[in-house]
Amino acid sequence: VTTQDTWSTQWRRAEIPAAAGYGNARSVAAVQSVLTSAGRAPGARLLSETTCRAVFDEQSHGVDLVLGIPLRFGMGYALGAADAPVGTDSAHTCYWGGRGGSLIVNDRDARMTLAYVMNQMTHLGLADPRPQRLLRAARTALTR
Repeated sequence: VTTQDTWSTQWRRAEIPAAAGYGNARSVAAVQSVLTSAGRAPGARLLSETTCRAVFDEQSHGVDLVLGIPLRFGMGYALGAADAPVGTDSAHTCYWGGRGGSLIVNDRDARMTLAYVMNQMTHLGLADPRPQRLLRAARTALTR
């Protein structure tokens, strides 16, 4: 799959699990913040507290067979680990990235959701330094 493939109508209409979400950083953060808001969205409970906690139960830890990098997974998200490509500060932080360098981080302890959606794709994926810098800046701002 090339970057140009993702520009096509066929690509956008395809039902591709975990690869067919489209949005800007604000919309991605709004959806993801349900996890850091104890399962609540404005006016509705979407997840139980039990489900929110279950996200952090380790399901696997090792080299991801698709990405070829070490990852520790909970339910639907990567979790912090010494060999993880994304640094996390708490046991209740989870993350995932998208094609081209996007990143979503949910830190339940800090009640913070961070979304980075780029306008210029790279091949670096989770190792992209752009969202890493943004995450460090957000954590610094929280400690001040």
